[in-house]
Parts: sequence; C-alpha cells; structure tokens
Amino acid sequence: MKINLLPLLFLLSASAVFAQSKEVQQKIHEVETHLSGWVRTQHDQDWTLAERMAHYRLKGVSIAVINNYKIEWARGYGWADSSEGRPVTTATLFQAASISKSLNGVGALRLVQDGKLDLNTDVNQYLKGWKFTYDSLSKGKKITMAELLSHTAGLTVHGFPGYDIKDSIPSIEQILDGQRPANSPRVHAMSEPGLRSVYSGGGITLSQLVITNIVGQPYDRYMYDSILLPMGLKNSSYTQPPSKTKSALLATGYRGNGAPIHGKYHIYPEQAAAGLWTNPTDLAHYIIATQQALEGKTGGVLSPAITKIRLTPYIDSNAALGVFIQQKGNDRYFSHGGANEGFRSQYYGSLHGGRGVVVMVNSDNGAIMDEIINSVATIYKWEGFYKPLVRTEIDVPSPLEQYTGAYVFDKDTVHLFQKDGKVFVDVGFDQWQLHFTSKDDFFLYDDRSDLQFLRENDRVSGILINHGRTYKKTN
Repeated sequence: MKINLLPLLFLLSASAVFAQSKEVQQKIHEVETHLSGWVRTQHDQDWTLAERMAHYRLKGVSIAVINNYKIEWARGYGWADSSEGRPVTTATLFQAASISKSLNGVGALRLVQDGKLDLNTDVNQYLKGWKFTYDSLSKGKKITMAELLSHTAGLTVHGFPGYDIKDSIPSIEQILDGQRPANSPRVHAMSEPGLRSVYSGGGITLSQLVITNIVGQPYDRYMYDSILLPMGLKNSSYTQPPSKTKSALLATGYRGNGAPIHGKYHIYPEQAAAGLWTNPTDLAHYIIATQQALEGKTGGVLSPAITKIRLTPYIDSNAALGVFIQQKGNDRYFSHGGANEGFRSQYYGSLHGGRGVVVMVNSDNGAIMDEIINSVATIYKWEGFYKPLVRTEIDVPSPLEQYTGAYVFDKDTVHLFQKDGKVFVDVGFDQWQLHFTSKDDFFLYDDRSDLQFLRENDRVSGILINHGRTYKKTN
C-alpha cells in the first residue's frame, strides 16, 4: 500500500520554522488554503496548497513573504528529493534560473557605483581578450552595459538548456561563439542596439564576461563577496557546478510528470543568466535591501541613487536593469521569473510599502506559483494586484463526441477525449479539463491562452489559439 506523506510534510514544515504570532500563523493558513487562478467562474472555490501540489505532481515548494520591509514568514513544503526522503526546508537551495539576472544587475551596478564601469560605454572597452564582433546589423551602434542588462542590445539567444552532469562544460567565450562543447548558438546581433527590449540570455552572458574582465576574478567569487553576502544572501552561490559541501541542501529538479532530471540538475556556466542557487529567504533579503535603498536608506550594497537607476525602465515601461517593472493596480513592483530544467521561480517586490513574495518549485511545471502569489496578494490585501478574469461556465455542450479526436498544427498533435461527462486534452505529462463558456469557447485553468473551436458546416474543424495558430481536426 502506498502511503501519502504529503500531509505529514506539511506538518513538519510548520514545526521547522521560527516561532510566529497567532496572527501570522492564521495568515499562513489562509494563504495555504486560498490559492486561485487567472480565471474565476460562478463555481469556483479556492484550492489548498496541498491540493494544487498533488494536481501538478509537484515534489517541493518553498515560499517567503515580506510584509512591512521584513520577512514575515517562510516555509518549505514537500520533497527536496523524494528518493532520498529529504523534505524541503527554508534552507533548501533551488536553481533561481533567470532570477540570476536580477542579482547580476546588482553586481554590474556596484561597479558603476565604484567608478569602474560606465553604463553607456561600448562594452568592448572593458573586454581584455575576447571582443564582441559588430556587423552590419548593428548599423554602427555600439553595445553598452545598460543595453545588455535591459535586453535592448539587439542580441540573440533567449535562454540556455544547461549541461548534464556528465557533459563537458564550455568557457564563456565558447558559449558566446557557439563553439563546442557549447550547446547553444552563437550570440550575435539580430538588430541594432537601443531599439526595443527583446529578452536575451546571450546578452546577459556577455555582461558576465564584462564583469569578470573588470574585477579580475571568477564571477562566482566576486558576486558572493561583493553582492550576495553583504545583501544577506549568505547561503546562495553562483558556483557552477555547486560545491559538494552544499549537496545536502540542493533540491533535485523534476520534470512535469514527476521524473527526476538526469544527474538531479543541470549545470549552467552561464552563471549571470541562469546559475544562481538560492532560496526564497535569501531572495527576500535581496528584495528588502532593494526596497530600503529605494526609500533612501544608505549603507547597503547599492546607494539610493544607483538603486533608482537600476529600477528605472531603460527604453520601454517594463524592462529595467536586471528587473522588470510591472504596474499592479495603483502600485508598481519589480520582479523576475526563472525557468531552468527542473526548476521554476518567481518574485515580486513593491517599489513602495515593503511588500513582497518569493516562490520556488523543483519542477518544470511552475503554474502553482501564480496561484500562490495570488493568494498572498489577496490575504495581505495588495490592492489591485490580483485581478482574475471572470467567466460564466456552462455544461459541456452535447454531443461530447463533436470535440474529441486529434488536432494537428505543423508537427504537433494534441488529443481531446471524454471522461465522466467532461472533455480533456492530453498534454503528455497531464490531462487538462476543458471548461466551456459557450459551445465553441472554452478555457483551461492550467494555460492562459485564448481558445476557441472552429466550425465548418456546423462541424468542429479545429481549435484557434490566441487568435492566430490553428490546430486542424483530423477525424
């Protein structure tokens, strides 16, 4: 008989954290029992954290909540490694993935503050060996650190897959050149710099090389000594592969179906773009330090003036220097998400008022993160932050067979089937229920896409996704 240990792990997590007042304990309970999604209907009831972890087949979740410029609570849930029987604690380290870019931004701005780097100077001026090759697409414009950090340098390579524990690991120069053993394409211009923000992990990797050339020491050592430790992220590290002394703290990454990543996790030599190992508690210290500097507090890693520069969108209204600025109601938040193989993460910090949240999971499926953040925003009354779309759900139109079958787009095929009077889509690692708002319009709780059935002669002929891509029904 298989025993479900998840309820026990929830109890263990409650006893593994520092003592909290009854009021905070009540808020924790409310957050854990009021998860909600991007859409709500007349039938909706809030989910519990345990229910959603089971729904998404998640092994582990870690959360930290900031209230009034302080970490009000932090908790871990589930398994850091299920085969080893290691539960998630507040000390468990996850791959932060692209959240690494936020702390990299702090590292670069520290050099600006120290007079060692100019945000608007050609980065080749700081590179001592390898140089970026400009071509005609750059139209004579030079790339600057401000453009690299804000994704406005016009460079390629969105993200990186990382390396198996047994793979040969390339140098940063090999990654930028796309030369073996690098497993990603060459980083090059796709447009002139300074036009628009287009996300580029390749550009952030170039910023890593600039930083190491300036400081004359390994990137992970500079970041730990000068940025992480002074900001209170004492358990975090950019070292890749991670130190063996931390092995007992490392979460294992899992696929969406619950299978572990080969070797437990991938290695990311693209440290600035994806290489940070950390936890929500440490990231909460970073958020608080940023908020306090923004409020004028001196003595931190970055001055108030430099912090304002870091949090100011560079070209558009969203992309700042290592962070994204989002308007939520009447308030603005600095934020970043992350997606490595087997890991997902997300944080928000308010520009004013000292509010924030960090959520990390050791899975390829991070859908629960928004649901947790929605719950935090609701329970802590973050006005205007959570605004779900409201839909009126109807019963599945008869006959159900009109919707079932195979739908094809290019080389991709999805299958719809009926079960217990409902229609589901098979997404490989899971089965998602279709919720109808008319005979042709439907939504998925697990995916925010705009979805609609198409018809020919009143027969279902396909599915239109986001008013663009069409999957054609084959039977």
